[in-house]
Formats: sequence, C-alpha cells, structure tokens
Amino acid sequence: MDLGISGKKAAVAASSAGLGLGAAKALAVDGVQVAISGRDPEKLAAAKAEIEAVSGRSDVIVIEADVSSPAGGRGFVEAAIARLGQVDILVTNAGGPPPGSFANTSLDNYQTALDMNLLSMIEMCRVAIPAMQERGWGRVCAITSVGVKQPIGFLLASSVARAGLTSFLKITAREIAASGVTVNSCQPGTHWTDRVKKIMDEDAADKTNPANITGDPDHFGQAVAFLCSEQARFITGTGLLVDGGQATGLLD
Repeated sequence: MDLGISGKKAAVAASSAGLGLGAAKALAVDGVQVAISGRDPEKLAAAKAEIEAVSGRSDVIVIEADVSSPAGGRGFVEAAIARLGQVDILVTNAGGPPPGSFANTSLDNYQTALDMNLLSMIEMCRVAIPAMQERGWGRVCAITSVGVKQPIGFLLASSVARAGLTSFLKITAREIAASGVTVNSCQPGTHWTDRVKKIMDEDAADKTNPANITGDPDHFGQAVAFLCSEQARFITGTGLLVDGGQATGLLD
C-alpha cells in the first residue's frame, strides 16, 4: 500500500538499531528521506547502509547524537532540520533505563528514566511541531512500550516515565489536531532487540505473549510508518499496541 508520504522528510531518534532502525527502514522504503541518530559511529554507518540497501535510496542523513537527555533530544531534532531542510515526520525514541522494582529503584534512576523517556521526547516535539503546524501537515509517532497500558513491575522507572509521555502526547494531540498534525504512539511488546537480549533469553521472550512469538523490529517499523501515513490522518491521540496480545486490559 502506498502510504502517501513519498518525498517527506523524517527525523527518527535512536535509530542505529532495534525498533528505531525498523521505523527508519520502513519510512525510507516508502520514499521518505530519513535522518537517523545514535551514539556509535560504526553502528550508525551500518544502519545507514542497511536502510539504503532495502530502500534503494542514497540520501540517509547520519547524526551522531545522544538523545538520553532533554538537551540531546532537542539537539538531534535541530540538527535534523538543519540537514534535511525541514522535518515532516518525527519518530521519538530512546533507550531504556536499567530494570528495577520499588525495592531497588533509586531516585537517581527515576530521574534518568524521566530525562530519557519523557523530557527528551517532549523537547523533540517542542522543536518539531510548530513548523509542522505552520505548514499544515505533520506526523509525530512516539515509540513507547506496552508498559504504558500494563505496567511492567521489573521495569518500574521506564513504565512511570513512558506513562507520563503518553499523557503529554494525548493532550498535545488534541491541542494541535486542527492544524493537520497528528500525534500518536506505537507501543511495543517484546521484540527481539539488543535491550531485550540483555533482560531475557529468546525462549522467555516468546512466552511473554499469547502468540508465543517475539516481535520483529522491521514489522514494528511498518506499524510506525502507517501511523505516519496519509491514510492515518484521522488517527490522533491514540496508542497502537504491537504486542502479540501481551496487554490484557480492555481499554487498549
């Protein structure tokens, strides 16, 4: 399906691997010029080559950036605008804080999670959205977590920060809806990424959901691309679960 976004320009944060890379690949395949970010130059070079190989493009912009802080998030989007000329599509993303429960999550760990998974994303939006509003078209899709719908006890700080971001996205989506800019989130369950590999083995990952499979980051990226499409222009303020049925609540 043609998503109607060929020729658009996208900034995809934390996209040298995992879910961010999956989103960047999907957007590029649909004709979007993407700016990717990461902290490791070698991983960024490999991601650029992978995106260009699957999309047939040769114009992927590489920005070395650490988006784990508000200043880092703002700096990445500012650099993407400078390099691309404008940003029509913003995919916010970042790594996750270390696992922890109530008993062993320190106040510093909460602050790290808030900086990385809430405040950095807010700053990305604050930079990108006003120009989208002026042009009358824009898409924001935040990569969050199934943990915003069904909190994950051993990822307490992450669940808390991402729930806060979800509230910010919902309020912002309603405030700017009339301008032609949509704001949504894509909420992954367990996908086979480097972060998941540090927490559990593949057999355990498969058992986190009733489908008994681990998610594919490329398939997840295609869900992100759909939320950024022309066809999704009437979808805003929502969160799309991509979780193999992991979340058990009725209000998805």
